[in-house]
Amino acid sequence: MMNLERYNRQIILPDFGISSQEKLLNSSVLVVGSGGLGCPALQILVSSGIGKIGIVDFDVVEIQNLHRQFLFDEKDIGFPKVIVAEKHLKNRNSETEIEIFNEKITTKNVIHLIENYDVIADCTDNFATRYLLNDACYLMKKPLVYA
Repeated sequence: MMNLERYNRQIILPDFGISSQEKLLNSSVLVVGSGGLGCPALQILVSSGIGKIGIVDFDVVEIQNLHRQFLFDEKDIGFPKVIVAEKHLKNRNSETEIEIFNEKITTKNVIHLIENYDVIADCTDNFATRYLLNDACYLMKKPLVYA
């Protein structure tokens, strides 16, 4: 059941409405990387009402992350980013289903990781990962968004 009060400001936009909000609720996005690009992407996706979000990252929060990765704070230092991100994102929107994958994306797991998501967001800073995601998304006919 959609929380109309939560999404009211989006729903009242011309040409958006309840049907568009329902599409968001029934969609899924896999975000690969929860660093400088992934943090704001995750916050916007959760806030806008995407129904299911996956997060893939194998890194831990470090003090040098805090000035640009606003999803994390000092008490999170040393903990896996995906675990901390899940906690903070659930506090932002408890209605969103969040799956976490505390692992590096590789040729062995990429298909398994992307297969259950509608859109894949490459928020990494790694060309090898970008090319791997591009190839896998092409093969699986999945839209790939990257920055």
